[in-house]
This record gives sequence, C-alpha cells and structure tokens, in this order.
Amino acid sequence: MSSSFRNATSQQIAQALQHARDYTLSLFDCFVAAGLDASARVPQLRIINPPLWELGHIAWFAEWFILREAASSHPADANGNCLLTKGDDWFDAANVPHRSRWTLDLPSSGGVKTYCHEVLDRVLDKLSREPNTDEALYPYRLALAYEDMRGEALLHALQTLGLAAPPQAFSEMPSSFAPSELGFPGGTVLLGSQPDKGFVFDNERQPHAFRVAPFRMDSSLVTNAQYADFVMDGGYDNRQFWSNAGADWLMQQERSAPRYWQRDGGQWRTMRFGKLSTLAGTEPVRHVNLYEAQAYCAWAGRRLPTEAEWEYAALSGHPALRWGQLWEWTASPFEPYPDFVADRYREYSEPWFHTHQVLRGASFATPARFGSVKFRHFQLPERDDIFAGFRTCAWPG
Repeated sequence: MSSSFRNATSQQIAQALQHARDYTLSLFDCFVAAGLDASARVPQLRIINPPLWELGHIAWFAEWFILREAASSHPADANGNCLLTKGDDWFDAANVPHRSRWTLDLPSSGGVKTYCHEVLDRVLDKLSREPNTDEALYPYRLALAYEDMRGEALLHALQTLGLAAPPQAFSEMPSSFAPSELGFPGGTVLLGSQPDKGFVFDNERQPHAFRVAPFRMDSSLVTNAQYADFVMDGGYDNRQFWSNAGADWLMQQERSAPRYWQRDGGQWRTMRFGKLSTLAGTEPVRHVNLYEAQAYCAWAGRRLPTEAEWEYAALSGHPALRWGQLWEWTASPFEPYPDFVADRYREYSEPWFHTHQVLRGASFATPARFGSVKFRHFQLPERDDIFAGFRTCAWPG
C-alpha cells in the first residue's frame, strides 16, 4: 500500500497490518537464526530491546488499543484482560523498566508468535465491521504506525548486533544526485497537522503559522566523501568544531570516524548488517549523531536546518530537493507545539520533550505508507545507531 496510513480505509489498513506483521516476523526470524530469541543471550544495551520482548510488546500494543479499546495508555483504561495471563506484566512498556526486560519469564518464541497471530486475527475480524470514519479507525492506524516504527527499531538492532537482515528490509535506494544549494524566499509555513486530515500524532498539534526567514539549503544529504574530508582534516581531533555536549560525548567514545567506519589502506570500509563493504563516496553518510552533524557543519562553515525550514522546503515541492533516504537531524530540540495535549498513547511524546532532538524525513527502512513531511521524529542527540544523516544550510548574510 503506497498511500499514507493516515487516511487509509479499513480495507487498506487490513492489508497494511498483515504486511507489517509479516515483516516484523521476518525480522524476528533473523534474531532466531542467530540464537537471540532467548533474551539471556542478547547483549544488554540501552539502545535495543530483547527481540522476544519486542515481538510480544508489538502484539500487546495492538491488543490494548484495539481489542481492549483502551481510552489511554493508563493501566486502568483498558477493558477486559489480556489474552496472555501475565501479558500486562510482561509487555506494558510504561510499567516494565528497560533493564528488567531481559529477565522476564516470557513464553517461548512459539508461544509469543501464537499470541501475535491470535491478536492479528481478532484485530482484522473487528476491523472488518468498523465504519470508515477517522474516529473508528484511529486505534488501527495507531497500531499500524507503531508496528512500522518498531519494525525500523528491530532493523536498527540487527545492524547494532551485526546480524543479516531480510532482503525486504531495504527499499530501492535512489541514484546519486549532483549536490546543489537551493534558495528559498521564506514566508509563513503552517507547522503541524490539521485534525481533519486523518490520523495525527499528538506532537503535530496544534497547527500554527510560523514565519521562516529566507534561507539556502543543500538539495541532498551530506555524502560519505564529503564527510570523509572532514575526518581526514582532523575533524574529530579539533575541539573548536564540537559543542560542549559533543566534546563530552567524543571523550567518552574515543571516536575518530563515524560508527562502523574502518580504515583499510587508502580507502574506507563500513560494516552493514554483519558484512564489511567498501564505503560508497556518493551515498549519504549514515549512523552519525547530532554532535557529529553539528561538528561537520562547524568545520564546513554551515549549519543544520531548523525543523521549520526543513518542513517549508519539503512542502515547496522543489523538484531538486531529495529526502527519504535517511532521517535528517535538525537544529531544533524536540518541544511541544502551542496548546499541546497528549493523546491516548500518553508516553509517545510528552516524556521526551526538551531532552530529545527533532529529525525529519524518512529512511530507506521506513515504509512508504508512513512517510510524511509533517512527521516529527525525535531521538537523543547521541544516538548513532539509527538510520540518520543530515543536510546543511548556509548562514544568513
């Protein structure tokens, strides 16, 4: 389904939910093949979940909001009991601390898969009787969006652990484009999503007019070759290019190049899903965090775009502007829009305001149905395991 999940009909949602679940299971099977369906064998890293827990949690989320018709993510706001006797104790992320997910007495892989199938069968049966209204379809669209996001997180984990990924995990990467700088006249942009436009994430509300000054922005993302020039010029050794937070991160990491880069004689190589390959100079640089993006910009005499500038540019329809290969770091901290009100999934946005940074766009691992110029992705500044890159803007003047 190529159309947006935000406006999908019940029939389109049914097809997409089945597609998403098939994909989730194909990702999980990659962990099974490596013996990592057993949580005790999974490294305890802050940036991943045990795959077995993740699989059960995805199904539980759909059961909570669709089958149990939860009014919110509060433990008292769902109807009835989980299909699994201890399901709420195991899979409610808001009440199961991350570090404890490795030691839960979860069902076997087969048991969790059976739970996934049972939930999806019941969801599809219930969906077949729903009217095609935004209100009725809201929980289904929410569960679909959530599974798509968790699917990309599972792909992050495969990369982090050096495991092979299924072929369907990769959309066709666009050909390389000649880099150029685009000028935008500025003006008023309506940030956020209109509530009558189908599904809307809570951090996209309320829509509000925002004035953007004229600016100049790259048409495409910074490439490996461009970033390699920064590395070879001593970019990681020169304190003047790094913010205070970036310098602190750099000292803890002792990093001298992006994550997964390896020097091999006169060329760079990189590790992609457990395989070492030659780094393609024309590809966008990936697995760089906010601090690295900021340092490159300082070295190049450039800056990151604000999220308002990014949205303005993306909405302009400029034929030379390319996005969707990688998530793009912006200069904007993740903050609520005016008159923000948390939605049914209360923990989606509000706990992360002011500590996370906004990324915009999409990545090669993002389903086409999910992509939107309005979507506000957000991550901690130090995250370099995600499929993220960046583009630069000129300073005014």
